[in-house]
Amino acid sequence: MATGYGALRLMYRNLKLENTDPPEVAEMKREVEIWKRTAERVPIVSAEQKAVKAMLVQKSLAVETAIRNKQYRKSSSNAWRKNLPELEKKYRVTDMPLLIKSSVILGAVVVLFFSYSFVNNLHVELGWIAILGAVWLIVLADVHSIEFLLEKIEWATLLFFAGLFILMEALEEMGLIDFIGEHTADLVRQVEPKNRLLVAIVLIVWISAIASSFIDNIPFTTAMIPIVIGLGQDPSLGLPLPPLVWSLAMGACLGGNGTLIGASANVVCAGLAEQHGYPISFNYFFK
Repeated sequence: MATGYGALRLMYRNLKLENTDPPEVAEMKREVEIWKRTAERVPIVSAEQKAVKAMLVQKSLAVETAIRNKQYRKSSSNAWRKNLPELEKKYRVTDMPLLIKSSVILGAVVVLFFSYSFVNNLHVELGWIAILGAVWLIVLADVHSIEFLLEKIEWATLLFFAGLFILMEALEEMGLIDFIGEHTADLVRQVEPKNRLLVAIVLIVWISAIASSFIDNIPFTTAMIPIVIGLGQDPSLGLPLPPLVWSLAMGACLGGNGTLIGASANVVCAGLAEQHGYPISFNYFFK
């Protein structure tokens, strides 16, 4: 026996006998072998035996598919550790002066966006601020091919947002926004004065969250601002305005994560992913 053991160890000295699979995967592989051996031992004489063998083979294939899915998820979760150094080498900063120019223009645009809210003498709309920033960046970057830049613009995303703003303006002209505001105020009035603020916050948060899940939160928030201001300035309600504004902001941000079209970032990321061959559908994001 000792001689046989020594001979076997010598013959298989370079063979690794350790099982590197996780216990769950190892158990599933053992289950596959059992199903396959059982299917091989079933003779095909009658239709019932043929159906049983087909069922056993199907069962083994289903378990093999589950094993592959588990291994793929495990490899995908650790793939970023290997890909990160390659991405850092591939997508390093190659034009530092352009990065500085872009940072300066972006900072100036952000400052003007904030200044628009409290500077009365700033006779420029938000849209013109963004356009002027883009034009200045094109000039400073010394771009010679405008056609190349136009090809990189997400025209489908821009048209999508334009359609959403048109839709919200149409709903406002139809009186839907006023309808929501009036009924919200009526519900708040029916509550005792000491609980009105709580009820108003809950209503605004959840109405904003549900609506922002199916309507982009930017045009919805723009349309809801007059309603919130009206609730805060209504003397019969006696509600402070700041908590209502924060409720609108929290509800719109919460609803933006509900669906693919709930937030601008979702739509832009989905468009970029589709350009690179990774489409994200509405149902897939919703799940």
